[in-house]
Amino acid sequence: MINTKIYKAVYELAEKLMKAAARDDRETFEALYAELRAICTENENTDKDHPEQWETLADFTEELEDALPIYQKALDKAIAKPSNDHIASIGLSMATLQVEAGQTDAAIANLQRAQTSAQGIEDDELKAEIDEFLETLTTGQEPHFDQ
Repeated sequence: MINTKIYKAVYELAEKLMKAAARDDRETFEALYAELRAICTENENTDKDHPEQWETLADFTEELEDALPIYQKALDKAIAKPSNDHIASIGLSMATLQVEAGQTDAAIANLQRAQTSAQGIEDDELKAEIDEFLETLTTGQEPHFDQ
């Protein structure tokens, strides 16, 4: 379970980051991103460390090659907990970026882990999205992203 105070801070920063991105307000976006990164690093390897804060940081990391290691860190923390909801959601996000980076085999492996973890969660929409994406990749279809 994520610390309530940290959850609220991360959630509020995520909302502000989305608004700054929508306005193309680069300066505000970068300041908010730095604030989110500071929360993650400040809590890293403490009892307040949680995969959700790292997943959120990765979600707002603009460069693919920078985002993937952050997702990996989030995934490692989710596996260590273990937190099936986070393993499933992080696996899906990572796989999306891995496909963009031409890392299809790694994407399939992450989706397979995500699919296994998703069996124990209640989010049917996430389960369906993982299943569809995995089927698309394993049948050689061209993936389409709802972004």
